[in-house]
Amino acid sequence: MNEVRTRFAPSPTGYLHIGGLRTALYAYLFAKKNGGKFILRIEDTDRERYVPGSVEIIYSTLKDAGLIYDEGPDVGGDYGPYIQSERKNAYLEYAKKLVENGNAYYCFCTKERLEHLHESGATKYDKHCASLSKEEVEMRLKRGDSYVIRQNIPETGSTTYTDMVFGDITVENKELEDNILIKSDGMPTYNFANVIDDHLMGINYVIRGVEYLSSTPKYNLLYDGLGWERPHYIHLQPIMRDATHKLSKRYGDASYEDFIKKGFLKEAIVNYIALLGWSSKDNVEKFSLTELVDKFDLSGISHSPSIFDERKMTYINSLYVKEMTGDAFHKYACRFYGDYEYLRGYNLEFLSTLLHSRVEVFTDIGKLTHFLLEFDGYDLDLMNNAKWKTDRNVAKGMMDGLIELTENDFDNLHDALVAFGEKNGYKKGQVLWVYRIALTGAQSTPGGAVEMAVLLGKDESLNRLKITKQRLCE
Repeated sequence: MNEVRTRFAPSPTGYLHIGGLRTALYAYLFAKKNGGKFILRIEDTDRERYVPGSVEIIYSTLKDAGLIYDEGPDVGGDYGPYIQSERKNAYLEYAKKLVENGNAYYCFCTKERLEHLHESGATKYDKHCASLSKEEVEMRLKRGDSYVIRQNIPETGSTTYTDMVFGDITVENKELEDNILIKSDGMPTYNFANVIDDHLMGINYVIRGVEYLSSTPKYNLLYDGLGWERPHYIHLQPIMRDATHKLSKRYGDASYEDFIKKGFLKEAIVNYIALLGWSSKDNVEKFSLTELVDKFDLSGISHSPSIFDERKMTYINSLYVKEMTGDAFHKYACRFYGDYEYLRGYNLEFLSTLLHSRVEVFTDIGKLTHFLLEFDGYDLDLMNNAKWKTDRNVAKGMMDGLIELTENDFDNLHDALVAFGEKNGYKKGQVLWVYRIALTGAQSTPGGAVEMAVLLGKDESLNRLKITKQRLCE
């Protein structure tokens, strides 16, 4: 078996979509599993859709996700250039070879004729220019007539190839259209450039979306027409956002960057994307990238579309968060603390110890700490707790003692609260419930009564206790 060479060939038209990242991931995993090379090629010939800065996003996303390419525009290699627009001169040369051997032809049809053909009900080009004599073609070229070069698909027979996921695929040639290879501006179409680039770069395993399954015979006829060996194909089912809609840039579906901003860890994103169309034989769902390389096998690729489930990705992310050391969690959380101005002045290292076991994604920090902003006017009925048999009156009776012990014994708060309960005939749970509600005004908090007091500090704790007392006494 020759060295396995796979490629990821995105167009720089914006952020790197989750579906594109999955294609890159599978190409990376297949290459590394087989001791091969993973190549990045930028396909930028569609200048109308080019978005400045997109190339840099592609570079940074792949590297951040750990998909380190062996060859590419910014790292070099023996098969460059790795930016499609820099290979422009090569395409016309190969198109002319196809013309010479009858696998392509010059087409001089005007825009008006093509529109009329479409309006008359034709579903594909009618090969009008395929029958032009060599003399007429040369005359029109010398005259400077505008032209494109079209592929010359046989009108009879069929083309068969084997996909490594879906098996043998056969398409009747009459169903294929004589697509344009070279546009009137001299630039290649995506489909043609793709074939030329893959061959010249030695790509022998092409991994891409299932939407190309039925059009691959057109590419194979180009390989055959140029006398080149066909690559192996691996087609992937789409990622869906629901039962009927594909995950798509067009609908603003999330990119890798979006999920990083939402507080997902890169390891969890890559892990979850791997599961969107593939599963391991042992049904394990949590993998490091190294483990994915070891486990990845084409037999695990699904024949059905996958539905993107952010809740499932959140669960996987939570597993990674729980495995973080305290220091690592705090360091990562600090990227998000700045988004919440109300956290200024709090002991963030201590806050991290409270949040670590509760955070699933790091933007949970907002909902887990928002109680700090919502103390004023909180619902005093939160004092009601059937389990502990507390209510407003019980709380009211405790407030003077809770304020006093906070003032005098803050450094020994837990023991002081327990002693207060024993002295006054309250259960420990009753005291801790009332104290925590009096401090936070929140049904749930990322820590118990004592932790909340430590987070708030003595002065703010006293201030809040006095506010609660006043409200209970009104």
